[in-house]
Amino acid sequence: MKFGLFYEHQLPRPWTDGAERKVFSDALDQIELADKLGIDYVWEVEHHFLEEYSHSSAPEVFLAAASQRTRNIRLGHGVMLAPPRYNPPARVAERIATLDLVSGGRVEWGSGESASAMEMGGFGVDPDEKSAMWREATEQTANMLAMTPYPGFTGKYFSMPCRNIVPKPVQRPHPPMWVACSRRETIHRAARHGLGALSFAFIEPQQAVKWVQEYYDIIKSSDCVPIGHSVNPNFALVSGMSVHEDEQEAISRGLDGFRFFGYSLGYYGMFGEHQPGRSDVWAQFERDRNKLKDNAGRGGIGTPDQVREHLAAYEQAGVDQIIFVQQSGMNKHEDVCESLTLFANRLLPEFKERDRTRDRCKRAELAPFIEAALARKPRMAPIVGDEIPTIRAFGLQGVNVATATSATFDDRGGAISVPRIDPSLRK
Repeated sequence: MKFGLFYEHQLPRPWTDGAERKVFSDALDQIELADKLGIDYVWEVEHHFLEEYSHSSAPEVFLAAASQRTRNIRLGHGVMLAPPRYNPPARVAERIATLDLVSGGRVEWGSGESASAMEMGGFGVDPDEKSAMWREATEQTANMLAMTPYPGFTGKYFSMPCRNIVPKPVQRPHPPMWVACSRRETIHRAARHGLGALSFAFIEPQQAVKWVQEYYDIIKSSDCVPIGHSVNPNFALVSGMSVHEDEQEAISRGLDGFRFFGYSLGYYGMFGEHQPGRSDVWAQFERDRNKLKDNAGRGGIGTPDQVREHLAAYEQAGVDQIIFVQQSGMNKHEDVCESLTLFANRLLPEFKERDRTRDRCKRAELAPFIEAALARKPRMAPIVGDEIPTIRAFGLQGVNVATATSATFDDRGGAISVPRIDPSLRK
């Protein structure tokens, strides 16, 4: 089993000068340490307007910074929001490829729909359309990364003419693809599309066994029809983590932050009434603390032996990766680093040793199923020869760019006419 770190950049109130800067600086230090310790992945979310819960609205910038502080750790978008009103598909392709280049081919491309009223309302995303938006945009972004040139597309949620998207990523045809999952049904969807499942649900090993089995059954079946140009068979789960030789110290350092993580997630997704710039989520958490149901349990919080037992149960269930939630609530940077170091020294080597053997066997077992799945994939027809349009520069069209206000383009991206403003009317 592999291990990752999960970052929301949580920042509970009250906020002080320099607090946001410290959150980002501490996170980069933690990731640099994790890289040296042998942690496999870091996952960075994309959220907007979710005060206190997540101040990570530009993950591509943060991950680029992390890429220059590390050498081996995989850099995961966990996830980039796919509906085009958040991120136009061509811009997603450009940013994914650029990050892959500057990191030396270490990107994991996770995508998602978005879930909160705060975000969807802010960007004008219709909740009833978000799944269809995700599918259309994700499929076409993969085509943009894999095809030279991209033939162009006219869809329901976005359209663009033939263009060659540059740069292209190091990992071809594109980095491994994942999708955010929170329910059994979305786990199934991940498998049907040949995507890694980033499950952000807190489930016990007994339930994980069933979800993992169903996921891999679909990967091996004719129901798996890849949305991208490769298949990424992987199942990941999140867990709290705070390790200390003294159990009570581990709990005092990590449990409150982990509970705030779950509370603030529910606040924005299920029960909160938020006033932008005014509501205090941490204060409400403290007010409701005694009424909370501990649905997420304790996770990997305890002594090394307790955490080993916790993680081994998921390993036995067939989970491929556990992603640790540490940067949450009021958890201290120093405690996060100390816990991570103890985990890496005491527990990580034994899991890595077993993972090497398991990974080889898994690849061999799944190879024929992946080959069959890719053969089923409907592929966008390439555009060749005279079909590739020639786009003439404005200067060759007699267009004065300084005075042009709009242009009309044909269905291949070539300019037809450009209305002008009479210079005498300009002030």
